[in-house]
Amino acid sequence: MKVLYEDLSVIVCIKPVGISSQADKNGRESMVTILSEHTGGEIFPVHRLDKETGGVMVYAKTKKAAAVLSRDIAEHKFYKEYLALIHGVPEKSKDTLCDLLFHDKAKNKSYAVKRERRGVKKAELYYEVLETKENKGEKYSLLRVVLHTGRTHQIRVQFASRKMPLSGDRKYGAKDTCKKLGLMSSKLKFTHPETGETLEFTAKTDFTNF
Repeated sequence: MKVLYEDLSVIVCIKPVGISSQADKNGRESMVTILSEHTGGEIFPVHRLDKETGGVMVYAKTKKAAAVLSRDIAEHKFYKEYLALIHGVPEKSKDTLCDLLFHDKAKNKSYAVKRERRGVKKAELYYEVLETKENKGEKYSLLRVVLHTGRTHQIRVQFASRKMPLSGDRKYGAKDTCKKLGLMSSKLKFTHPETGETLEFTAKTDFTNF
């Protein structure tokens, strides 16, 4: 875990792959427990990353800061950018994808569905192809992805539903042998909850094998 920025209200860090971003009921190690030990105080999550996904995150150190950041996220004033390594090449070099997603909590898996019903939520993201390469006869694309909504496994299922699963994502149909999920949180930009200053942080690309 690497700390990029810290003050009395917030702490920005790089979440490692394999560590949960939020505390669970069993009290296992998570970013919340790690940061609490680091700061010696209470930590409040305001957004999440899948356990398999690493990258830049921000946590609040006070209830007031958590409330402000959570409100900004709900009002889409919180900028989140990702790097995604997918199988295949999208038809368009840049596009906005819109889907209806249903998350099955029992299976911890999301599905793209055709009609609205209970539990179905709209999901939207923007992507831009940065680079494409071929390896052992299969094409891969490195994408810059900007989330407009924050649904469970959103990036993973939106591309998998188009037969372009993320590298290493066997949960959603990838058949490669990569042990790491081809997804990372690469940039955050938000307004500081106390000072009103715009803060921006980036994480270095971790796809060294691409």
